[in-house]
Amino acid sequence: MRIWAVANQKGGVGKTTTVVTLGGLLAESGKRVLVVDLDPHGSLTSWFGHDPDRLAHSAFDLFQHNGKVPEGLPAQLLLETSCPGLSLIPASSALATLERKMVGVEGMGLIVSRALAQLWDDFDYVLLDNTPSLGVLMVNALAASQRLLVPVQTEFLAMKGLERMINTLRMIIRSRNTPLPYTIIPTLFDRRTQASVHSLNALRKAYPEDLWRFAIPVDTKFRDASEAGQVPSAYSGDTHGVRAYRRLLEDLVEQGRGQE
Repeated sequence: MRIWAVANQKGGVGKTTTVVTLGGLLAESGKRVLVVDLDPHGSLTSWFGHDPDRLAHSAFDLFQHNGKVPEGLPAQLLLETSCPGLSLIPASSALATLERKMVGVEGMGLIVSRALAQLWDDFDYVLLDNTPSLGVLMVNALAASQRLLVPVQTEFLAMKGLERMINTLRMIIRSRNTPLPYTIIPTLFDRRTQASVHSLNALRKAYPEDLWRFAIPVDTKFRDASEAGQVPSAYSGDTHGVRAYRRLLEDLVEQGRGQE
């Protein structure tokens, strides 16, 4: 099992789109894929037609057992999606209450790791969609993951958010026993605007070793796919946005081979 966390401490940078598109491409290639929604806003959950405010069971259930994960519980939370081979553990808005409920609970940062351990033989890839804030949910995702993907919109304010994310990452790495490689992914790139081009060039200068060599362009088909409840490659598989994610996936898989 390969576990990738998709995170940034700024919202609106394309985290959920990255999870859904990469997950769909992996599933279409024959991989068994799980996407996990760890954001109380539930954008990933809503993408596949579920209401985070109405679900009886969700990722929130994992955190209700004093830091332990009962045997069989993660499998009970799995939902099918419109994409064959792609399963979902949904979010609920109740995740927003975890910060105060988990204070003092031993092992609270390892719950997602323990849940995924029970599903280890059932999936080839797991992608974790995160809330845009540092707290128990993001700590869980970073502790469980083997690689971090950091989407960053090619605009000035998003770059400021990236600085905070990198500082958080360095803090987490110091607390881990294993390295956490990361890839910064420029998103929502519009080559027609000077601001977008300038921001991409600034990213290349500031993060030459960790930045993906290309960029994900603005593509309205992503929004249309979410309204249809489909992964973008199934909705419109040859758009420039999907082609960019396909290239990104090829690079990530190749990097993974080099680290095994």
